[in-house]
Amino acid sequence: MAQRPIGKIDHIGIAVKSIAEARKFFEGALGATFLYEHANPEGGFTIVELDLNGFVLELLEPLGDDSFLHGFLARRGEGVHHLTLDVPDAKERIAELKSAGIKMAEEREFAPDSYEAFISPRSSHGVLIQLGSGYPTLARAAEWFKR
Repeated sequence: MAQRPIGKIDHIGIAVKSIAEARKFFEGALGATFLYEHANPEGGFTIVELDLNGFVLELLEPLGDDSFLHGFLARRGEGVHHLTLDVPDAKERIAELKSAGIKMAEEREFAPDSYEAFISPRSSHGVLIQLGSGYPTLARAAEWFKR
């Protein structure tokens, strides 16, 4: 199947009950620096991106009563929610994975240069893996810094 790595790590998403509390640890104890914050009421979450010496951590907090994160936090508690890989040719590579029998939990196109899918944890040994390109999938997409 894969003759080369599918992509490189973009960020790790961490589900938290309170971004404000989590920031105290990641910024205060570990020295991470704030990049930006974004509330997504339609998606049911707020994110804060932090830079930890070139590595991006994404803190996700539930937003609204119907947020998918409430169920995640109730079942698993705070912790790693997903791993995101920057995949420049995302649409084609995701199609290859699907044709090889790898299940996708969700897939969507935001723009011609922005495509993402989540590999079902059932196909990836319990890890939710987000594959994608462009804004809004990638933490360091230039559009995030224009906001």
